[in-house]
Amino acid sequence: MLNLPGFVIDQLGQFAPVIYGITTWYKVEVLVVGAILATGKRTVSAILRVMGLSQERTYAQYHPVLSRAVWSSLEASVILLRRLWQTFDSGGPLVFGIDETIERRRGEKIATKGIYRDPVWSSKSHFVKASGLRWVSVMWLTAIPWAQRIWALPFLTALAASERYYQQAGTASQEDHRLGTPIGLSSPSLAAGTRADVRGG
Repeated sequence: MLNLPGFVIDQLGQFAPVIYGITTWYKVEVLVVGAILATGKRTVSAILRVMGLSQERTYAQYHPVLSRAVWSSLEASVILLRRLWQTFDSGGPLVFGIDETIERRRGEKIATKGIYRDPVWSSKSHFVKASGLRWVSVMWLTAIPWAQRIWALPFLTALAASERYYQQAGTASQEDHRLGTPIGLSSPSLAAGTRADVRGG
């Protein structure tokens, strides 16, 4: 078990109900704290190195937390948004942003990958393709008093599979693929319910 300060335990403990299994929860604590401390790419290997666990016999058991363990990212996002509400909500209008990033991945077994426009190397006159996974993040835009500026605070990130994947699965339309509809439609209702819950109304 990690010997964490009380305020860290209080914050992390609120996410425990969405993680199934005590041993999995312990690994989640390690990964979250390590992700905060790590520099550069926050891979599981980098996190374990900064936590001094790179030589542990259970090293390989941390990777499945993100791929096989049973937990709800949607429920976790509700808890995270509630904590953001309690800390920064001034009662003003809600402003959300949606952004996407391409994770460059190759491999025949990655069914959800697709070919997308590279936002870095492409221009109005030059189109550059990028193969990989498209991740869409929903962020709450709010003023942070001590920073004296507006920050985009992400609370939900999900994979937006390629158009070909949806066509083969027959579960969504081309419009859903382009707009990231599952995330875009869920965030307003999720946010409204969470804010009402926090403010008791």
